[in-house]
Amino acid sequence: MTIGYIPESRACTRVVYKGPNNTVLTGRTMDFSLEIPANQWIFPRGIKRNGEVGKNSIEWISKYGSLAVSSWDISTTDGMNEKGLVANMLWLVESEYPTFEKEGSKKGMAISLWAQYVLDNFATVAEAVSALEKETFAVVSDFIPGTNKFTTVHLSISDAKGDNAILEYIKGKLVIHHDSSYTVMTNDPPYEQQLAIAKYWENIPGKTFLPGSVTASDRFVRANFFINAIPQTDNTRVAVASVFSVIRNVSVPYGFEIEGYPNLSTTRWRAVADQKNLVYYFETALTPNAFWVDLKKIDFNKEASVRKLELSNNKTYCGETSGDFVNTKPFKFIGL
Repeated sequence: MTIGYIPESRACTRVVYKGPNNTVLTGRTMDFSLEIPANQWIFPRGIKRNGEVGKNSIEWISKYGSLAVSSWDISTTDGMNEKGLVANMLWLVESEYPTFEKEGSKKGMAISLWAQYVLDNFATVAEAVSALEKETFAVVSDFIPGTNKFTTVHLSISDAKGDNAILEYIKGKLVIHHDSSYTVMTNDPPYEQQLAIAKYWENIPGKTFLPGSVTASDRFVRANFFINAIPQTDNTRVAVASVFSVIRNVSVPYGFEIEGYPNLSTTRWRAVADQKNLVYYFETALTPNAFWVDLKKIDFNKEASVRKLELSNNKTYCGETSGDFVNTKPFKFIGL
């Protein structure tokens, strides 16, 4: 590790665990250089949405209900739908999105909706890949309000069968890496290079040595080793605990600082989605315990209301919290 590399790194790590008897869990960290307030939302089926980029916005009606995690209540950055499809957005500095003209002929969708679009419309990774690879619309990005940070993210999706895909925009073109073996992902570098890193470390025994820095490459290596080293079990309590232990291992200590580098990312929250049992586990860095939401207890019917679980101001919850959501108006996705 070299200190000079750290400022260029952004955080966030995502892993997918596959145990016996169709046990599939996806865990991730949300790491960022700023406080990134998160709330949880229940979105029923039948919500009408548009791409929020003007008259050329795509439009759709949600086919599936979902539990979504918002950032600043302007974007969905994580979540799981009622079919067990999980979407995770992670930072990727190298992202370059297609050119979009508000007055042109190409349809568009704001990047704030990218993950939600997947949760709304697809039950499996294969379905999502088949539709998105046609590139019938452009994903349109912009600066995070009130900051000088231009949003550059890539998207991972996993389903209840254990299939995986990573979607990235590189030099304005959509690149899709689709394979059930793609169970580990960090924010940087582009996924093709992450696979090369994994290949390099195949011949270095993780029980003897693992890199320990907070850089994306080192976190990838540790996550890749540990997600394959923890117990393979269909005992839900053990599997969830094991996945949490892996993403805690690759978390960046809260408040981590190096003099002269003010924009280091630290872990703000963690999530583990149990895609077999449809339970979404969550913890934040500033609250003392994890809680979970059982999607099987949620009414996703079209007539159901949008509901919100407030997590701001260090709100603390314990145990299963589907009954703690309150009816509210949905937040407005930010666009152009």
